[in-house]
Amino acid sequence: MSTLASSFDLTGRVAVVTGGAGLLGRQFCRTLAEAGATVLVADLNLKAAEKVAAELANLNNKGIAHQADVGDANSVDAMVSTAVKNLGKLDILVNSAALDPKFDKNAAGKHSSAFEEYPLEVWEAALRVNLTGAFLCSQAAVKPMLKQGNGVIVNICSTYGLGGPDQRIYQKQGQPAQYKPVDYTVTKAGILGLTKYLATYYGNKNIRVNALSPGGVFNDHEDEFVQAYSSRTVLGRMARSDEMNGALLFLASDASSYMTGANLIVDGGWTAW
Repeated sequence: MSTLASSFDLTGRVAVVTGGAGLLGRQFCRTLAEAGATVLVADLNLKAAEKVAAELANLNNKGIAHQADVGDANSVDAMVSTAVKNLGKLDILVNSAALDPKFDKNAAGKHSSAFEEYPLEVWEAALRVNLTGAFLCSQAAVKPMLKQGNGVIVNICSTYGLGGPDQRIYQKQGQPAQYKPVDYTVTKAGILGLTKYLATYYGNKNIRVNALSPGGVFNDHEDEFVQAYSSRTVLGRMARSDEMNGALLFLASDASSYMTGANLIVDGGWTAW
């Protein structure tokens, strides 16, 4: 029987994190590296992935960057092949890549967020990355995991995969109505279905699959939104970007060895009301 500390130790393990240069993705990469894993930082933005990989090198952990389009099967296969060829194996996959449109100064006005006018091409783009991407990455990753006889997949979901968003918090005084888009809730709900399917499908193959559902993470949001969101949480605030790290390490490590097909919710109490 392992000690509590050793159950969180990832020394000698290899992890791939998609969306590894994102707000949470780079936190996940650092967490896994600090626990001893060698990390392949996969992201569509290669320069950003290289920056994260360089940060991991400063932790005395070997990390490599790889440009990957999770919605493209050939790109995903190349990502997994790179991990196995350059790092020797693949123990952990974190499906963190996702499109999550923010209706701020960078996104506002590009298209309507109202459901009755929501563009088909935007819907399809989100499905391609958020859901098909997790499908393709999992499909590619389980192949070396099956050969080595073990593996862990962590799918990053959202509280919005559990229920519809409270659209009231997206409204701004004196401005046209804005909405959290339909594709985010639908794709994140799909991630939960994929998690349960893979967990039961590979239950006798020593491959565990779980989901992590974060609540709202502060990312330079406007004060009006922060106040509206925070009022819906039991803890009365949004999460810091590092507050999902403990849950991620738990799911990726042997500390959760008797856990599969589950969804770990870290939302400040949003879903407790």
